[in-house]
Amino acid sequence: MSLEHTWPAWGLDEAGRGPILGPMTLALVALDAAAATELRSLGVQDSKRFGAGPKAQELRASLAVEIRRLARVCVCVEIHVDIIDEHTFRGQLNVLEQRTALKLLADAGAPEDAHIIADGCRIFTPLQRSYPRLCAVDKGESAHVSVAAASIVAKHARDEAFAAIAARYAAEFGPIAGGGYLNAATRRFLDAYNKVHARLPPEARKSWGAEKVDAGDQLSLMAD
Repeated sequence: MSLEHTWPAWGLDEAGRGPILGPMTLALVALDAAAATELRSLGVQDSKRFGAGPKAQELRASLAVEIRRLARVCVCVEIHVDIIDEHTFRGQLNVLEQRTALKLLADAGAPEDAHIIADGCRIFTPLQRSYPRLCAVDKGESAHVSVAAASIVAKHARDEAFAAIAARYAAEFGPIAGGGYLNAATRRFLDAYNKVHARLPPEARKSWGAEKVDAGDQLSLMAD
């Protein structure tokens, strides 16, 4: 498959595959040549390069508005924790992403010969059975502006989902940092929640590995 500049170009990318807390999001963005040029001039690039702090989130939010304004198609779906757990326990997280991507493409009316660039060679190459011109590449956000746009939309949706989780528990546990990834900040929240409720919060992915931890110390997931 080729990444030649054929328009419209459809970009696929996800955000939040790795965290222990909160949903995963998957976005599809279709751009024509004029929109791609304007979005490049606005600084659309791999969303991970923006970082994770408030300024990065504000930048993604502002760019997501421009992407939605300029794109032919811009859709994003949130995959909830229980669905992630159901598939991960069966070793089918990739299958979940594939099925979700196919539904996004079908619902958006992508033709069979659509020029699609998807981020994740191993995950999305099987979609070529349905879309022969699909090109699945690693680091797709750097390979094509349509994927960079999808990356921003997906990450912004994930930012908002995590912000909602943080707001839900702020009164009881204070500010929650860490973005939901299993780092020191997230561990502090999970351990604090466990001390009060003796279990994981409902927004936590049990399939991440937490179910293998002794019940008496369920939330001590990162050994020092």
